Amino acid sequence: MESFSDVYNQIGGNHQEKYIQKAVAIGLEKVGLKFTEQFYVPIKMDGKIVGKYYLDFLIEDRIILELKRGRYIPRNVYFQTTQYLDSLNLKLAIVACFATDAVIIKRIINDK
Repeated sequence: MESFSDVYNQIGGNHQEKYIQKAVAIGLEKVGLKFTEQFYVPIKMDGKIVGKYYLDFLIEDRIILELKRGRYIPRNVYFQTTQYLDSLNLKLAIVACFATDAVIIKRIINDK
């Protein structure tokens, strides 16, 4: 895809997440990757929905992509992303943090 640095170079890192998300979607489309934006994940107990998540992106039905503003991944975002991985039984998530001066990319691996 257009790299995260390409998105950063064109729009910067000071925008709201929703605008960064739109720019990343354009990059994903540009290279022909299959993705779902705002992917719905229900949380179930005994077949009943007790909650829900919305992922920023599910790419190629196997990689979660979360976008954040700032330089660091807050602890709650890390744990939330691991819950996404567990809920979907996936192995890889990427968190891309758009800061004012850079894009910081972290991989989160589900080793369960």
